[in-house]
Amino acid sequence: MRRSVRPGVLAALAALPLAPLMAQPPATPAQTPPAAGAPATPGGPTSAQPPRRAPRPYAQVVTARAVTDAGGITVHRVDDRWLFEVPDSLLARDFLLVSRVAGVPSNFDGFVSAGTSVEDRVVRWERTGDRLVLRSIGFDAVADDSLPIALSVASNNVGPILAAFPVQAFGRAGGRDSATAVVDVTDFFAGDTPAIAGLTAAQRRQYQVRRLDPARSYVSTVRSFPMNVEVRHTQTFDAAEPPSDRSGGALTLEMRQSLVLLPKTPMRPRYADARVGFFAVERVNYGLDEQKAASQRFIRRWRLEPKDTAAYLRGELVEPIKPIVYYLDPATPAKWRPYVRQGIQDWQKAFEVAGFRNAILAKDPPSRAEDPEWDPEDIRYSVVRWAASLVRNAVGPSTSDPRTGEIIESDITWYHNHMRSYRNRLMVETGAANPAARTLEIPEELMGETMRQVITHEVGHALGLPHNMVASSAFPVDSLRRASFVRRYGVSATIMDYARQNYVAQPGDGLAPKDFIRRLGPYDDFVINWGYRALPQARTPEDERATLHGWLMAQRGPLAYRYVPQQLGGVDPRAQTEDLGDDPVRAGTYAVANLRRVVPSLVEWTTKPGEDYDDLAELYGEAMRMWATYMNHAVTTIGGVEVDARTADQAGPAYRAVPRARQREAVAFLAEQVLRTPAWLAPEEILSRIGPQSGASSLANAQAAVLTQMLAAARLARLADAEARTPDAAYAPTAYLADVRRALWGAVPSVAAPDANRRALQRVHVERLGALVAPPAPPAGGQGAGGGGGPGGPGQQLPALLAPPAVPRTDLPALARGELRTLRDTARRSAALSAGMARAHWQDMADRIDVILDPPRGR
Repeated sequence: MRRSVRPGVLAALAALPLAPLMAQPPATPAQTPPAAGAPATPGGPTSAQPPRRAPRPYAQVVTARAVTDAGGITVHRVDDRWLFEVPDSLLARDFLLVSRVAGVPSNFDGFVSAGTSVEDRVVRWERTGDRLVLRSIGFDAVADDSLPIALSVASNNVGPILAAFPVQAFGRAGGRDSATAVVDVTDFFAGDTPAIAGLTAAQRRQYQVRRLDPARSYVSTVRSFPMNVEVRHTQTFDAAEPPSDRSGGALTLEMRQSLVLLPKTPMRPRYADARVGFFAVERVNYGLDEQKAASQRFIRRWRLEPKDTAAYLRGELVEPIKPIVYYLDPATPAKWRPYVRQGIQDWQKAFEVAGFRNAILAKDPPSRAEDPEWDPEDIRYSVVRWAASLVRNAVGPSTSDPRTGEIIESDITWYHNHMRSYRNRLMVETGAANPAARTLEIPEELMGETMRQVITHEVGHALGLPHNMVASSAFPVDSLRRASFVRRYGVSATIMDYARQNYVAQPGDGLAPKDFIRRLGPYDDFVINWGYRALPQARTPEDERATLHGWLMAQRGPLAYRYVPQQLGGVDPRAQTEDLGDDPVRAGTYAVANLRRVVPSLVEWTTKPGEDYDDLAELYGEAMRMWATYMNHAVTTIGGVEVDARTADQAGPAYRAVPRARQREAVAFLAEQVLRTPAWLAPEEILSRIGPQSGASSLANAQAAVLTQMLAAARLARLADAEARTPDAAYAPTAYLADVRRALWGAVPSVAAPDANRRALQRVHVERLGALVAPPAPPAGGQGAGGGGGPGGPGQQLPALLAPPAVPRTDLPALARGELRTLRDTARRSAALSAGMARAHWQDMADRIDVILDPPRGR
């Protein structure tokens, strides 16, 4: 079964010796036999095979026609067959098998582009009689081999056999005692092998794939190196709905498989801590002396070891034995190469805090004359890839050793069209105060600076760092208007936050174009030191823990490091995507002030004589989406819970409800900005040019989406929970619902009809209350689905407050019924006093509520 791609992937090529694993004798000429193995079949190695023949003499298999590439696993090509010669010394050794997409058709799914890793797993070669099997090995459960419990762990965690290969021949010495076994791997790579397939089950359904066509699927190249084998192969599928060239009825992918030997002695891991933002590997260690099946979590990081340990311990900056090296994709446009290079090497200063000089380097790829075998898809090389794609994104995955968390390789991908995203966001978010952003052609220096910081962010992921959205809340909102402050710190305390542009700064604040862009911050210095500083005095990972804990406890001041998992961004208002500063309402107020300046200028900034209004429509839609984002920052304050992972020796609560006064301030802000129609967001000057809008670009729909979030069951449930625990301090759900009602429905009874947008919102209000009265039945067993899993808050599990509430078992239906009765009474009285559109609207509201409270039979 296909596993999901991990958020980061780690391990150990950095520590591997450079010498070959085993010297391989050259192949000798022999008589020409029939080609080894059977023809490729659609089912790959799992399809029916001809009767298995016994091993033959080496010279009859590795014939005079063989083209041999010697390495740790020597590769032979005989006609159209590919043979691996696997030495006994590699049996039962851990390899990492990494599957990558090497080439995709146009319009292919999502963020999959050339270089995208789609699968990785640890595998081992095992010999059983005259067969070699390739077995997948998991590290979710472990125990030291010296302990009796290790027998039970092995018996209860048997890894699947991915393929079985008949031994075609033993090594040239002959016989089963030979030091090597030769197997035919052609069908494994050329067939539709689930373990290395390029298409997921969902993609097969999407493109209506019927089968892999063996006639159009083949192995292109296999190259052997001392520590890895690189296989490139082509997969062609019969498809009724391919992503491009639909009349061709086929979908072709180019794939790359890397089989990498992991170190016999793994890197010493470092324990993860829920208070520090690192991707982690997790396992259950049954060998620990605890009265439970205890888990261990290790951070994902590169292996950095000082060349001069004595100098390092004296506090001198020391170069690592093996630095982290990223190569620039040869496809990178020349004008952008300096910015990509700088984005990589900006991390050098953070590594200097950890004691390393030149820890991370950016290099141009070697020329063909310098290294004819250099290949950006070779797992020995980490590359910043430039993808010719319409996707607007960049990603920073890495490949790791699941035994220890050691990162061994990473391919950053910058998608070409991501510049369009930043062109749009720069205009919409900063154009009011940043003249350089008031154009569809952003100046090269500003776009390059933006690209540089995106690359730095993605490299941060590849260093093991997840998003840390709480970091922006360390900055007071008004500090973001001071040029001296943002010039030093940027817009957030870490580059790993989604705080990309400074939308708080106002015209006249004196910021230069670069001051609107994020950059590395003090959190980055802390987290790199915490994860990467070598501790030679410690003999074991356990010995490091007191030091690591001490670094966290010793922090003081306003910029002390904090981490909140991204999954909590909808609960903790400090940790939201795209927010700025320590106060969502104040930041939103500044953001709206800037948008009110930008929207009237969009026609001027986006149109030219002789061109249509496509850019205007796109930028207007971007402005609407950002307005909705700012509004939802305030919404999250309502029912918000601040979550801080703490240990028993730290003061303060781990969970704390947002103070009632701040929640009420958010309601007042939303009443003014959302529930009262913001007509400025739908100017006739724009709509007359681009036409009526739908979806997220429709003002009414955008308002409805915000109101829907305000009435989400999970939000109301958190309000109710806070009232149950601290009734004197909580914002009671009854008070909140009444505040929303008064803000949306106004003085009652009403003779006048609300405007069209307000009428639409009132219908949404009734609809959402109705959903609370008659919610879906809860799943058997109590709580709703979800809420667990993954690294996160206290206890390394995401808290239960993320789980959707079982609404029928709460007070929410009763509260909603009470609100609906009040609204029905209001609507009836207003209908009796009004006429025309007003009367029709109020009567409709009353009728809708009647149906909810007293549904027709049979419903």
